[in-house]
Amino acid sequence: MFSSMKLKVILFGFIFTFFSSFGQSYFLGLFNSSIRDALSITHGQFGSIYASATLCSSFLLIWVGKKIDDVNILKFALFVTILLSFACLFFSQVSSVLLLFIAIFLMRFSGQGMMSHTASTTISRYFTRTRGKALSISWFGLSSAEFILPVLMVYLLSIIDWKNLWIIFSIIVLVVLPLASFLLIKNLHLDSREFNNEDIEEIKIKQWNRIEVIKDYRFYIICLNMLAMPWIFTGFAVFQSFIQTSKGWGPYIIAQSFMSYSVLSVLTLFISGFLIDKFTSRKLLVYMNIPLLISVIVLFYFETPITAFIFLGLVGISNGLANILGSSTWAELYGVKNIGSIKALTTALMVFATAFGTALFGFLIDIGFSVDDIAAVSGAYIFVSLMLLFLIRKKLNPVII
Repeated sequence: MFSSMKLKVILFGFIFTFFSSFGQSYFLGLFNSSIRDALSITHGQFGSIYASATLCSSFLLIWVGKKIDDVNILKFALFVTILLSFACLFFSQVSSVLLLFIAIFLMRFSGQGMMSHTASTTISRYFTRTRGKALSISWFGLSSAEFILPVLMVYLLSIIDWKNLWIIFSIIVLVVLPLASFLLIKNLHLDSREFNNEDIEEIKIKQWNRIEVIKDYRFYIICLNMLAMPWIFTGFAVFQSFIQTSKGWGPYIIAQSFMSYSVLSVLTLFISGFLIDKFTSRKLLVYMNIPLLISVIVLFYFETPITAFIFLGLVGISNGLANILGSSTWAELYGVKNIGSIKALTTALMVFATAFGTALFGFLIDIGFSVDDIAAVSGAYIFVSLMLLFLIRKKLNPVII
């Protein structure tokens, strides 16, 4: 199904999405308690620091992320790799609130932002006819990490100091990623494309620039739905220890529950890749957040430990859809000529949403909101954004020229 070059590009995406985990909220949330204990800060203070650092990273991403449209992909990947390695090393030296802010900024920018941006933009630009399947396979990288790392980190934190772990992460990044990039994409250029008989159809689609996209009202309604997963899931991931304590679950329940999240996310990735290539992302978009809506309803009504598995399993289904739709929808709707610039904006908005979620959850927790109250707020947002998307579902078509 895929040629040798196609497989190399997909594997590159897989590896980069896997290593983006170091800057993802679910991973950083695992160090929440250790960091708060070391610096003697509250949930709300940690949330504010996390949110403000993430917000700053989103602004920088808008500018730096668009450079992928102008720079050789291998050089861009090496730059991101060095940045991530430095960020991990810097994180190991956190000893004050200021250093924590800088460390989180670097991790969010290089990890969640630039690593995932590099992977998804490269895949979206290179593939046309099989873009859905290619994105679904590449995003297995993040899903694999979400399956393996939470339980592994809980174990490693019991035998290795958390600061030493970040030094190890820095070394691994610096060894693995440059080698992988050189072997997989050294011959890939900005105009490298998947060869197929539908290239003519792609040319007929209007190639929007970022200014034109910003003026399109559909962009904002789609974004409202795309951003639901980042801010809601980030809030729950960063404050998982609060949820665990509030619900009376054991110390390993949420870490174990990430396995159900990862398994269902992977299954959804696999299925949705084929569905997108058959039906298009635009038609599947309206279904993306329905499982997420059900998940917060489950969290609102139930208390038993199995709730964590059901909650994260449903979140995993929406996440599997969101990971692919978040890249393929923009390529389908606005073309691929300026996809790096457009993706830089949408990725920055996604990072901004995670900052919003962290700040909001931290604030709500500090003023006395329960987990059930927060679930209700989340559910209301999902429902409203879903209804708006439903109303414009028939207008989500590219402009043919």
